[in-house]
Amino acid sequence: MQSNEVRKILSQNAWFASLPEYLADKLLEKGKLKVLHSQQILHQKHDSADGFYCVVSGRIRVSNFTVEGKELVLTWIQPGNWFGEISLLDGQPRTHDAHAEDITTLLKVPKSAFKQLLKEHQDWYQCITRLLCQRVRATFSLIDETGCLSLKGQLCRRLSLMYQGLEEQQNIKTMVLSISQDALAQLIHSSRQTVNKILQSLQAEKIIDLRYGKILVLNKRALEELGQI
Repeated sequence: MQSNEVRKILSQNAWFASLPEYLADKLLEKGKLKVLHSQQILHQKHDSADGFYCVVSGRIRVSNFTVEGKELVLTWIQPGNWFGEISLLDGQPRTHDAHAEDITTLLKVPKSAFKQLLKEHQDWYQCITRLLCQRVRATFSLIDETGCLSLKGQLCRRLSLMYQGLEEQQNIKTMVLSISQDALAQLIHSSRQTVNKILQSLQAEKIIDLRYGKILVLNKRALEELGQI
């Protein structure tokens, strides 16, 4: 993949697009592409941090496991999104497992390069602080979502956020979400049967159309309203 292609994908992310040009150039200069096979692990919980990552293509699944071995999915990281800065800043181990959901290409900025940016560029502190603030806001939103919304509301909110992310990347109005019902059940910590029942009701309301392993959003506004807190 050419560097101009990588930059175009990264620039669709609001945080990267807001960086001073020289810092964006530095990240691209220091970063190296890394390809993971489907289901290949990037890092496990408690691993030491080795770099700052951005998804260029594919998806990264972030999760934890219960003592019984059940996987609890926190999120899927989509193209253009950065992750991994927290452990680089506080020196503590990784907080979750990270696997490639599909064949996934990452841009990896090594730990040494990340630390060098902190030493040499005051602007980098401000940019990383802004990214951390986004993480905190997203966490608060997740807490509100779990505590205040029904399972149907939680599912609609997750679908709406996924749609919004694809819309920002592709700039088109009709999009299909590629995600299985099992994966959605993991996201809202429910059963596949419950998720299927909710999706069938949304299809009956003509808000979505179900395909095999995919969901076509027909009414974006209705989906957003059902996912509001």
